[in-house]
Formats: sequence, C-alpha cells, structure tokens
Amino acid sequence: MTQPEIRFAVTGLNHGHIYDMTKCMLNAGAQAVCFYAPEDDLAAEFASAFPQIHRVKSLAEILEDETIQLVLNAGIPVERGPLGIQVIQHGKDYMVDKPGFTTMEQLDNARKVQAETGQIYSVCYSERFLTRSTAKATELVSAGAIGDVIQTLSVGPHLRRFHTRPDWFFEKERYGGILTDIGSHNFDQFLHFTGSTSAEIVSAQVANFHHPQYPELEDFGDVMVRGDGGVGYIRVDWFTPDGLGTWGDGRLFILGTDGYIELRKYIDIAGKPGANHLFLVNQQETQYIDCGDVPLPYGPALIYDIINRTETAMTQAHSFLAMELAIQAETMADRIGHLKI
Repeated sequence: MTQPEIRFAVTGLNHGHIYDMTKCMLNAGAQAVCFYAPEDDLAAEFASAFPQIHRVKSLAEILEDETIQLVLNAGIPVERGPLGIQVIQHGKDYMVDKPGFTTMEQLDNARKVQAETGQIYSVCYSERFLTRSTAKATELVSAGAIGDVIQTLSVGPHLRRFHTRPDWFFEKERYGGILTDIGSHNFDQFLHFTGSTSAEIVSAQVANFHHPQYPELEDFGDVMVRGDGGVGYIRVDWFTPDGLGTWGDGRLFILGTDGYIELRKYIDIAGKPGANHLFLVNQQETQYIDCGDVPLPYGPALIYDIINRTETAMTQAHSFLAMELAIQAETMADRIGHLKI
C-alpha cells in the first residue's frame, strides 16, 4: 500500500535551523507546498536553497489551505508559541524549532489548545533529532549497552559571531534566555536518555561574564536537574573560541550502571575528521563508533504520527516537559555578572 503524501508549509525563517528542519521533512518524503516570510532578504535566501518551494503573500494562505497538514517554524522565539496555537487551531500539526515557548504562560496556553484539538505540537530538539551520534546513542541505550542510565552530563558551547546576529538575539524578552533557548536541547536529552517523565530543577544560574555591552545577553548558564529516572547536569555558553574550526564542541556523556557513552557531536578535538563521534565503554569493551551514516528516524516517525495520530517520534508530554524544565530553570536561576534584567 502506498503511504499517503504529507504536505507541509514553512514560515518563520529567522533562525537558520529552518533549513535543516525543511531538509529533514523533504528527506523523509514529505512534499513542501509553500513558504511565507515578510522579510524579503530571508525569503530570497530560503528560495535560493529550496527553489521548488514557492513563496506565498500571507500566513493566512497557509492556515486556510486544507491540503497542508504540517507547518514548520523557526521564527523569533517569542513568536513561536502564539503562532503554534494558530496553526493547531486550524487543524494542522506543528513542528517548531526550540525553544517552542519563552514563557510558562505560552506553554500553558499551548497545552490547553493541544489537548482540545489533538494536533501534534512537536518541538524540534535538533541536537537529538537531527544529530546522528545521538540517534546511535539511543540505539545503544535501548539495547542495554551501558545498563540502566543514571546520569546525563551535557555541554552546549556556541560560537558568538555577534556581528551577524539580529537585534532580537540580544533582547531577553524575545529570545527567552540561554537556558530556555539553548538549554532546552539538553533538557530533552536528559529526559530521553534517563527515561524520566517528571523532574525538578535542583539549582540553576545564568550570567553575563564577558559582554557588558549586551546587558540582556546571557553568555553562560548551568543547571542541575533530578528526575524520576536519573539526574543530570547541563552547561551552555557563548564561549567557543575562533580556533575550534566549528561552531561548538557539543558533548554528551551518558552514565549507566554498566558503562558510559561519550558523544562528540560536531568535532573531535583529538583529531578524527568530521562529526558524529561516539565512544562506548562497558563491561566488555572500549569502542569507537563513527556515526556518519546512522539514519535519522525523527522525520519518518513524525510523518507516521501525522498519518496514524500516534506518538512514535516523541510523546506530546515529553515535548512540553522539556520546555517546561527549561523555562523553570531560566525563571529560578541566580543571575550574576553584568546582567541587567
């Protein structure tokens, strides 16, 4: 039997993640119908990358098109939650770049409307869904390669390139704070690998250590979190040095009762070329695994869920809980350094 075709549209081109999100769905077999962007410069760049996707003149054209089943969005963070509510109220599923929300009020509203509509509100935590080494780690953990997971330790350093950043990047109300924005990736991985379905923030802090010229920018944040399946530590920052060769040395350490896994997601500073490096140490062996060819299941799984109204890509509860923890951590965090808000 031929699988039904999934048709999607794109809006919100303000973050570059929209390119990988679009590729994810195209590679999974979905059909891109159109995109909307009020910004001509962003629209021209997107059209150059995806010439087969035509630009429409208004968001309403997407929302009112009953043949479109899914909408992708990577707009300004503060606008993502309200747009998501519009999308699901129009009977469409929603795949949104992290952070899917910037406040608890936005999240609470989305939970309510999602429960009423039954539409999928999938926050695309790309450091798990679009990273091949993380997909391989999922396979190994599921197979019991390191026993029961008891802790995740994740670091998410980022390259500044502040001269290329838009104004909203430096405004706390619009980007949400470093733990809400970048940290949401790490909360997703913590929940996923420990199997936690509930969790609490033990401690959190954010700082502006080195950029007083941007008084609302948080250039560092860290968190301790405890769940019903394990514990975790998260550190995120904007201190990747220019000499690294990529935007960030993202690492994830997964500690189990019978071993551990280390992911070097984007670079191996020890010298192995490329990205997606995994190191496995357990009771039987120490092994290096090149994950460059590992399939990414998120896109196909999301299509399956859209067709069958299931939750194989990610449960709705998980999608929301990772964001809830990120926002809670941001809200309660001690604020140090040069921060003004």
